Amino acid sequence: MDGMLSVVSYGLGTVLGLVVLGAILVLVIHDVTQKKHTVLRNFPVIGHLRFFFENLGEYFRQYFFAGDRAEMPFNRATRAWIYKSAKNEGGLIGFGSTNDRREPGSIIFVNHPFPVLEEDRLPTPSILIGDGYCKQPFEARSIVNISGMSFGAISEPAVRALSRGAAEAGCWMDTGEGGFSPYHGEGGCDVIMQIGTAKYGIRNHDGTFSAERAKELARHVKAFEIKLSQGAKPGKGGVLPGMKVTDEISRIRGIPAGYDSISPNRHHDIANVTELLDQVAYIRDLTGRPVGVKTAIGGWDFINDLCEEVLRRGHEYAPDFLAIDGGEGGSGAAPQTLMDHMALPIAEALPRAVDSLLQAGLKTRIRVVAAGKLVNSARAAWALCAGADFVNTARGFMFALGCIQALRCHTNTCPTGVTTHNKRLQRGLVVEEKYLRVANYCRNMNTEIDMIAHSCGCRHARELRREHVRIVQSADHSMALNMLAPYPVQGERPSPRAVDTPAAIEQKPTEALEKASVGPI
Repeated sequence: MDGMLSVVSYGLGTVLGLVVLGAILVLVIHDVTQKKHTVLRNFPVIGHLRFFFENLGEYFRQYFFAGDRAEMPFNRATRAWIYKSAKNEGGLIGFGSTNDRREPGSIIFVNHPFPVLEEDRLPTPSILIGDGYCKQPFEARSIVNISGMSFGAISEPAVRALSRGAAEAGCWMDTGEGGFSPYHGEGGCDVIMQIGTAKYGIRNHDGTFSAERAKELARHVKAFEIKLSQGAKPGKGGVLPGMKVTDEISRIRGIPAGYDSISPNRHHDIANVTELLDQVAYIRDLTGRPVGVKTAIGGWDFINDLCEEVLRRGHEYAPDFLAIDGGEGGSGAAPQTLMDHMALPIAEALPRAVDSLLQAGLKTRIRVVAAGKLVNSARAAWALCAGADFVNTARGFMFALGCIQALRCHTNTCPTGVTTHNKRLQRGLVVEEKYLRVANYCRNMNTEIDMIAHSCGCRHARELRREHVRIVQSADHSMALNMLAPYPVQGERPSPRAVDTPAAIEQKPTEALEKASVGPI
């Protein structure tokens, strides 16, 4: 019996060895005869290791090799801060910061020698958007809010968790350009309906704007937002790969299932500022809701033209809010060239847009929403100093949902269930748990923004000004933001290049502020 077993074992081992050798031989023949990959033709079989390690390289760098502050698009320290905030574990550290405060662009807030006592602090006031210009103005209570992420780009449980978390924290949720789904309304939060270039969810069968659908949506949403462009891909419409266009998403958007959803690169009925303001006024009159505009900024022309047209036609034609998206935005799938090189970063775009509104006397009429990697309290507080009224973030809330920055958002293989429609992967995102993390992240962001404001001598966050923050220019040298971007003088519009000259930078900010009479921003 033992002899027979040894023969059988020997026979099976031989067969297995021959199968392996045969497979290697087939692979060698394939590699040396294929014409696409030079490495495989010259180094058959072992050349596959190059592609294997290339695919794994980004994950090895993320967890083993990159420093806590060295990774892009978000480093480990930033992600860890968000995770702790979402879990309500606090942001306390010991033995000093790993943030290099000498790095150009670093933010340093100006502490007040006599900070505001706890009993003297005031709650951050809400802002009424569209007050006096529409039938149903929108009271926005939270400084930090959820930026546009469409159902399709993110999954059903992600939308549900965001909706319930937003309601818990009292912030708004932007639908993104994919339209209003039942999941956006599940939590009962304040929703802003985004009108993208394809008008998904608010269009007729021929793709044109549907007035009837807009009036119907006005019963469920607090405001509308006309999207001209986004920071991830200015000049190109939204892209949703066909593998993510399910039957349900196709019904909501009004497009065929299984095919790439590619939006036009601009609205067919909006070709200039005049037509934009016509649409703003039309939709506001039609729905009774505030109407805003979302755009990335490439220079001075657009915002200046917008202000001049509003002044010419009257404040009733102004958008009720302006969402400025920095060129570093990236929650949507986009061509790398546009994501890398198109549009100004929020650090430059936001002060420029606010300056134009101040010069035109429109800052209190048109509320400003800032977005662009503003995922922590320091960056959000900087935006308030620069002149923003609100801060939007998409990826911050994605991290709160459990995103691990796998960089697979466009492949439908997100391992945390946030951006995939694979039911097995979605199972990991438990709505009942994650909505609490969404709410915690939002509340803790607002709390820490207030903490920064109190340390700067402000009673609440909306009192933050440019003189409260300094920007590092080089090692051991920083400059106040109100020197880098002096407050403009109302009614006097310098040429766009003037603000970038040394003479303009040396303008006395206090004199400019007195002339501007900006009031609360």
